[in-house]
Amino acid sequence: APVNEPPQQQPVVVKFEPHAAEVTTPPVQAPVFAQPAPQPVAATAQDAQRLLSDDSAMAAGLAFQSLSQSVARPARTMDELVSDMLRPMLSAWLDDNLPALVERLVKAEIERVSRGGR
Repeated sequence: APVNEPPQQQPVVVKFEPHAAEVTTPPVQAPVFAQPAPQPVAATAQDAQRLLSDDSAMAAGLAFQSLSQSVARPARTMDELVSDMLRPMLSAWLDDNLPALVERLVKAEIERVSRGGR
């Protein structure tokens, strides 16, 4: 069963004209029994006293979210750490030695085949 909520007060509308000020209030509406759709919240005195702007609050929230995601990641194993450290050394060794090694082995195979050996 819907809850009977008291009617929300409408904000007072003030119109400024060069020579006169007119204050009008909207008519009071009858109570609504169904839940109203969410509406944007008007700026209040409490909003004016906030310490952070929306942009600063969002940036801080994203930073904390990034921190929580990095902490939630599983720890790397010793094998992964060693593999990451050895990869550049292995790459450098292969760059320095692989061409000469392949050339030497290919020459040896060519000589073996040309002599008729299998």
